[in-house]
Amino acid sequence: MAHAEPVREDAGPDDLQYAVRIFAEIRPRLFGIAYRMLGSVQEAEDVVQDAWLRWQSCDRSAVANPAAFLSTATTRLSINTVQSARLRRETCTGPRLPDPADTAGDPHLGAERAEALETAVVLILERLSPNERAAYILREAFDYPYADIAAILRLSEPATRQLVSRARKRLTTARRAAPAPPDPRPLLTAFRTAARTGDLAPLESLLAPPSPVTPLRGSASPAAVPAVPAAPQAA
Repeated sequence: MAHAEPVREDAGPDDLQYAVRIFAEIRPRLFGIAYRMLGSVQEAEDVVQDAWLRWQSCDRSAVANPAAFLSTATTRLSINTVQSARLRRETCTGPRLPDPADTAGDPHLGAERAEALETAVVLILERLSPNERAAYILREAFDYPYADIAAILRLSEPATRQLVSRARKRLTTARRAAPAPPDPRPLLTAFRTAARTGDLAPLESLLAPPSPVTPLRGSASPAAVPAVPAAPQAA
């Protein structure tokens, strides 16, 4: 997409400079929608570029709400991308990890509602259908009204509410079922100590496989039980 230039005061919807300025203002939100739908920075950029091509070539004088038009286009393009990937069977085995995205300059990605922030993108990618992804992301991350989401997805408003509700339940269930990750701090500390001092004992202790389970009393043979030295007799 061309870089935005100062827009003339008489620039109207048919002017390319007007189109660039409007798109640049909305672009962070479009990228946020696409990225959370797809979990891939490159795919999100491709979708946003396709949305720009649609915006560049459409009759902009007939578009009453550019933000709604571009959000709709981006959401539908993202859904098409998800469905196309499924048809090509490009889904990988095991959980798919989203690409890291720099959100420092993106107010919409940085100011999402608490529930959406707590939900990992990987769960959205794994657990939700394309329409559920779209409905959940637009509602929870960008606070879209249900009526607007229904228009974007070409569904009734009750059906859209049901999509969001079902997505919430699936993600909540997934979060509860996921085991808590181990605390990485002991391993990091041991690794840094080994690198700094050359003392590998703490690191080896953490990396060593767990000891065999001690057999129940009476189940081991006498030869398998180490002898315990007798306590010294008092003088």
